[in-house]
Amino acid sequence: MTSFKERAEQAETAEADASERADAAGKLTLAEILEILTAGRLPLRFTAYDGSSAGPPDAPFGLDLKTPRGTTYLATARGDLGFARAYIAGDLEAEGVHPGDPYELLKALSGDLVFKLPSPRVMAHIFRSIGVEHLRPIAPPPEEVPPRWRRIATGLRHSKSRDAEAIHHHYDVSNTFYEWVLGPSMTYTCACYPRPDASLDEAQENKYRLVFEKLRLKPGDRLLDVGCGWGGMVRYAARRGVRATGVTLSEEQTSWAQEAIAEEGLSDLAEVRFGDYRDIAESGFDAVSSIGLLEHIGVRNYPSYFTFLQSRMRPGGLLLNHCITRPDNRSEPSTRGFIDRYVFPDGELTGSGRIISEAQDAGLEVLHEENLRPHYAMTLRDWCANLVEHWDEAVAEVGLPTAKVWGLYMAGSRLAFETGGIQLHQVLAVKPGDGGEAGAGAGAGDLPLRPWWTP
Repeated sequence: MTSFKERAEQAETAEADASERADAAGKLTLAEILEILTAGRLPLRFTAYDGSSAGPPDAPFGLDLKTPRGTTYLATARGDLGFARAYIAGDLEAEGVHPGDPYELLKALSGDLVFKLPSPRVMAHIFRSIGVEHLRPIAPPPEEVPPRWRRIATGLRHSKSRDAEAIHHHYDVSNTFYEWVLGPSMTYTCACYPRPDASLDEAQENKYRLVFEKLRLKPGDRLLDVGCGWGGMVRYAARRGVRATGVTLSEEQTSWAQEAIAEEGLSDLAEVRFGDYRDIAESGFDAVSSIGLLEHIGVRNYPSYFTFLQSRMRPGGLLLNHCITRPDNRSEPSTRGFIDRYVFPDGELTGSGRIISEAQDAGLEVLHEENLRPHYAMTLRDWCANLVEHWDEAVAEVGLPTAKVWGLYMAGSRLAFETGGIQLHQVLAVKPGDGGEAGAGAGAGDLPLRPWWTP
């Protein structure tokens, strides 16, 4: 492993070499600029339209900057956004990986690659070499949503109208596209793998089984599933005699779920509505499941979210919240860059501790929590494999740029789950009974003293 001192010395050497080249030639090539910014430690091969190249010639993965527009995207956006713009627009091509699963290339980039800010003198050379025409922002690819400050036209953040627009952007892509990526289960949340070699469909069925058992559902019970997607949990519960109501802000999901319910003959027990969960008027549910919704709620809305869900439960009813989390409770919750502009507009993540605190402060008693982080990495691996398998059909259905967005997003998310940058927590809570505390004799039923479900 290279030490910090060695990396610093390499960076100084690369910068000094660049200064000499710039002084001699007056202009740096694109490859030389990248070598400066990465301290000469490129883990892959880089080529550019100006004929320059950098990195190991025999590297298994590479990036090819094909157009001047790509330079503009890279130079005018911070973080991963410039990379995403150039890649999605076709100005930057990945080599050695499939666009439906660029995981290995992203993994190589995330290794020892560290960007370093050069001295002001060298930065001046870089700006002159790039040219002022590439330092002025240009229109992003049409797949990108506007920045947050411009989304005010659709309402305040996490208002009903703006939430509906954000959900529409991500979930109303194409049911056919989702069928190819998600597989027969049509489940767009973390699976739970009973074995390392389990199939995706088996793992998704196992996830629904786990939620069902944690909620202690039995025939005749009433379940509310908020943010129900294509109705997977609703149909799973209805097949077992539970009266299940789901709600989603996606019209595409609603129509697909309603057809699936009718085809399975579950209409007497299962229902999926198009609408906001905050518009659910019924109460007295035995259980509430929220699987992949909290990411869209907004951290400042957690108190009203948990209070509302509790108000729809009977005393002693159980709540299962399943969502992506950060590994700490201090980070800024709002997402930025590529994820916010191309995948989950207005998405917000926080740590499991914050979620548990908010649930407790809303009057719920937290019974159990667990982290399924490795399972989400495996889920994303299998979704990427599905996208690769159906790549030509996916491109024909949604277009090449959108298909590339999904490949980049899922592969990058897999890497983040593997390295612990994000996690997936299930939190189980009970609504206390009239006695003010959970447990037998307090209106909360006869909950066992220890977990009653099979892991």
